[in-house]
Amino acid sequence: MITKITGRLLAVAEDELTLAAGAFEYEVLIPEFARRQLQAHVGSEISLHTIEYLEGNPMQGRMTPRLVGFINIAEREFFELFCSVDGVGVKKALRAMVRPVREVATAIEEQDLKTLATLPGVGPATAERIVAKLRRKVPKFALLALRDEPHPAEVTHDVVRETYEAMRTLGHSESDARRLVDAVLARKQKFKDVESLLQAIYEQNKG
Repeated sequence: MITKITGRLLAVAEDELTLAAGAFEYEVLIPEFARRQLQAHVGSEISLHTIEYLEGNPMQGRMTPRLVGFINIAEREFFELFCSVDGVGVKKALRAMVRPVREVATAIEEQDLKTLATLPGVGPATAERIVAKLRRKVPKFALLALRDEPHPAEVTHDVVRETYEAMRTLGHSESDARRLVDAVLARKQKFKDVESLLQAIYEQNKG
C-alpha cells in the first residue's frame, strides 16, 4: 500500500493532480481544500500522505486502483474518519471536503448541523450521522494550525495535540484549551516541545 509519495508537481486540475516520481507519473485525487493549497506549487517538489482504494464494480471485474493525497498525516486521518460514517465513503468525502479540516472538525465538535449540511453532498440526515459518530473523535483536528502553504509548520501537530490534551488533563474545557493554544500559536513563535508551549500559554494568560 502506498502511504506517502514525493515528487515534482506537474499539474493541478479540479479534483486531481499529476505528480512525477522517478520514472513514473501518478494521478492523485485531492479534496478541494488541498487543491487550493497546492495550486501555487506546480513545478516544485512536494510530499503527499496517501490512501489507496479500489474504484469500480467488483461484480463486473473492473476495479481501478486510486490514490487520494493529503498534505499532512492529520488531514489523511481525518478524511478516513469522515469516510467511516454510514452513507459517506471516499467519493462523497472527496466532494464534501471543500473547507479546511479544522473548520469541518470544529463544526462537528460544536454539533453545527447547519454548516455541515452545506457541504456538497451532505444533507441534514448525513450531517446528523457525522456528528453522532465523530463528535468525540475530532477535538484534536479542530486544533490544526491553519496553513496557506504545504510546508512544515513552526509547531508540529504532535506538540499542539499533546499540549491540548495536557490542558484538558489540567482541568481546562475543550473550548478553553483550544482558545488558549490558538492565541499563542497566532504569535508565530517556535515551540519545540509541550513544556515550552505550555509555559508560553500560561505566561500570556497571566498577562
